[in-house]
Amino acid sequence: MRRLTAPLVRCALALGLLAAAVACGGPGRSKVTIMVPWSGKEFQAFYAVVEAFERSHPGIEVEPEVTRALNEQLDAAVAADAEPDLAVLPSVGAIAKYQKEGALRKLDVDTGDYVQPFRGLGTTGGNGVTGEGGDVYAVPLKADVKSLVWYDVDATPDPPGSWADLPARHDTWCLGLESGPTSGWPGADWIADLLLARNGPDAYTAWASGDAPWDRGPVHRAWTAWGDLMGDALEGAAKTGFRDAAGKMPACSMGHGTLAAMDFDADRVKRGGYRYVPPPGRTLQVSADFVGKFTGNDGADEFIAYLASTEAQRLWVNQPGFALSADRRVTVADYTDRVQGGIAAMLHTPANTLCFSAADAMDPDVSAAFYRAVLDYANGTAEGPLLKALDKVQTALGPARPKSAPPLCGTP
Repeated sequence: MRRLTAPLVRCALALGLLAAAVACGGPGRSKVTIMVPWSGKEFQAFYAVVEAFERSHPGIEVEPEVTRALNEQLDAAVAADAEPDLAVLPSVGAIAKYQKEGALRKLDVDTGDYVQPFRGLGTTGGNGVTGEGGDVYAVPLKADVKSLVWYDVDATPDPPGSWADLPARHDTWCLGLESGPTSGWPGADWIADLLLARNGPDAYTAWASGDAPWDRGPVHRAWTAWGDLMGDALEGAAKTGFRDAAGKMPACSMGHGTLAAMDFDADRVKRGGYRYVPPPGRTLQVSADFVGKFTGNDGADEFIAYLASTEAQRLWVNQPGFALSADRRVTVADYTDRVQGGIAAMLHTPANTLCFSAADAMDPDVSAAFYRAVLDYANGTAEGPLLKALDKVQTALGPARPKSAPPLCGTP
């Protein structure tokens, strides 16, 4: 893990390097540390927000701690009483875990302007049915819509009209499952989307909460449907980087996932060079990166309040990386990229049902086992033994979410 002070990052960015060895200095400022998992465009977008905060709060210096193994690093830091002031929490399961351990601190932040289910997932207490009220422990920094099938306009003269067309087509899927410590998640997202599209929010929530079997019923059918759809694309996918696979388009025909994760050329996106097919119905799988507080640092309170502000959210979505905001005050008109803005509109359409990523809602150990099983399946292991093993893991760990927890699905 690399700890980068704000002045150091300025030097690094100026040189085009994240690992510069010379700090620019800056005495007399209080420091706020924040652990983040981002690199490349995602970190660039985040750091633009950091710089804007520091300009308006000259007495506070934000020091990012960059790590690809965030869960492992944060667990170690909490166990050693060496927590960062703030940390990005990439899953609801992580929020629940650190709340249960008493590591997360309550936030004095109003999340009432965030759409559901995002505003409820970082709270505890209040109305467990709607996620309203209660104490806030995590704020959604940026959001994504996962349920999109992408294709290159020039290379796909006869695009699919809907997801129902996909099994009968002979497209080559851009499939990569390697993604560092969380390798396997692209397949997990696909399986979740197929289950959600076929069986709806109730079956989806039961599975994500640990109340449905893996080796039979909707989960088994969604798993095999994904395998049948991917076909030969599974070969070698476990060792292919997700972004590398998406970058092969149009050599391969289609990809699945968020706009932010596809790593498309930004100018070509703006020109409409890539288009997407949403899932059937009006139900979408969504995700978010949250931020939580682990210390009593007052400067951290100021920074987290800024991150949750409309000002910061509007700035963030127009940086590289195609981030979306779940803040209803950030409207489609605030997005300079119309494709990105059109996807963001899905988060604000009352007729839609938004369901938070199933793997993100599971106990982190169950998620890790899920991702591992996806990799093994891609490498040729039959789904039967893998799903039975996942049932054993789930049984050993118990339900991931209490009945009183805010719902995973909601309408904006």
